[in-house]
Amino acid sequence: MLSGLACRGVDCDRLLEESAIDPARLHESTWRVPIAIYSDLYNRVVRQFDDEGFGLFAHPLRFGTFEFLCRSMIGSRSLEEALERATRFLRIVLPDLAVEMRRGPITAELRVAETTPLQPDRDDPRRVFAFEWILRLLHGLSCWLVGRDLALNSVRFPYARPAHATDYALIYTAHSQFGAPVLVAALNANLLDLPIRRDEEALRAFLDGAPGKIAALYRRDREMVRRVREIVAAALPAPTSLDDVARRLNLSSRSVHRRLHEEGSSLRAIKDALRRDLALARLAKTDEPIADIAVNLGYADPSTFYRAFMTWTGIAPTSYREKLAQSRT
Repeated sequence: MLSGLACRGVDCDRLLEESAIDPARLHESTWRVPIAIYSDLYNRVVRQFDDEGFGLFAHPLRFGTFEFLCRSMIGSRSLEEALERATRFLRIVLPDLAVEMRRGPITAELRVAETTPLQPDRDDPRRVFAFEWILRLLHGLSCWLVGRDLALNSVRFPYARPAHATDYALIYTAHSQFGAPVLVAALNANLLDLPIRRDEEALRAFLDGAPGKIAALYRRDREMVRRVREIVAAALPAPTSLDDVARRLNLSSRSVHRRLHEEGSSLRAIKDALRRDLALARLAKTDEPIADIAVNLGYADPSTFYRAFMTWTGIAPTSYREKLAQSRT
């Protein structure tokens, strides 16, 4: 975040200390900044330098850019329309990057390319963070607008694998690749049809603490969600109840439920997302019969799995596998 300012001679140690961050600890590879402190630093930088782009681009993104990006999207009927509006808005305020959505029959792609090179070195930290920032911004905002976590099936980043690449599975997706010509984030196309569930009143509350608040939205590194997901995955195909999870964690069922709620999730949502991820992976990478996939994911019968899969993707699992096969030929 501070790389652009550091290259402009800004005293970044002072900024860090003002947000209660010890500059010396940033050199410890295992140390992490608490999300609330990170958000505070985010907002402090934006307000002090009047640049929501952190000095990473040819021209500053003046304070208020994020608010009007939100306002350009809030009245949309669907996520697809909202992202189309966002790409038009960004074309005006951020000409350094070309952002577009491409929708296919199964997969949609958010693509981000440079109009001119941001830095001579493709692996310059300023360029790396610029791409990380724009993806996190658009993905987090999309999740908030539709009121749910939107899984990214894969992301290809346009730079070499960075030292912190192991964190990408927590922040973006475990299917992160590097060295691509442009940034390409893929998700299920039917997610673009989701309706926008936020209104002006919700936006006013959301903007309290923005734009730094975006860092805390729909994080894949939510601790309780991660731990519960691991327990559910290890138990498959056997069912897992809230009481089962609580016993494994040595907590009360009420505490687990409350913690999941605070992290914007639930046991049911975790089970559904896990089954979806596993189903898509097995259909794409194996020849396993669909009936066996259903059983291995804990469904009592294939018809229940078919209905769930239709909800996730809008098509039957047989059709999904056929379309994948056609796209590879």
